[in-house]
Amino acid sequence: MWALGVLLPLLGTGALQVSQDPDEVRVTVGSEVALGCQVLAAEPWDLLRIEWVKDTGCRVLCAARLHPTALTPPAACTPHLHLAWHPPHATLSLRHVRRDDAGHYLCQVTLEI
Repeated sequence: MWALGVLLPLLGTGALQVSQDPDEVRVTVGSEVALGCQVLAAEPWDLLRIEWVKDTGCRVLCAARLHPTALTPPAACTPHLHLAWHPPHATLSLRHVRRDDAGHYLCQVTLEI
């Protein structure tokens, strides 16, 4: 089971809002699951870094630097994980779910200047 949290980094009041969906999901071993992250910025931006971490640890599972108008999704992070970008939504897909995939997943977003 995955339980997802919400990260709201504030670079200024209301500058960046990040939400995750679904809040919690149960999947069976061998299936596929998609974890969504929506990024809303109060002002235009040029470059955004998105990282998915598991169990709020320091280990980044998957990361990408994104442009606001990029329509081509980033490459797969591993054969097991794939990150897609369809502004303003980023989706982390876990393919062929394993038992050790259980945990809390967090989408972290940073605006780069």
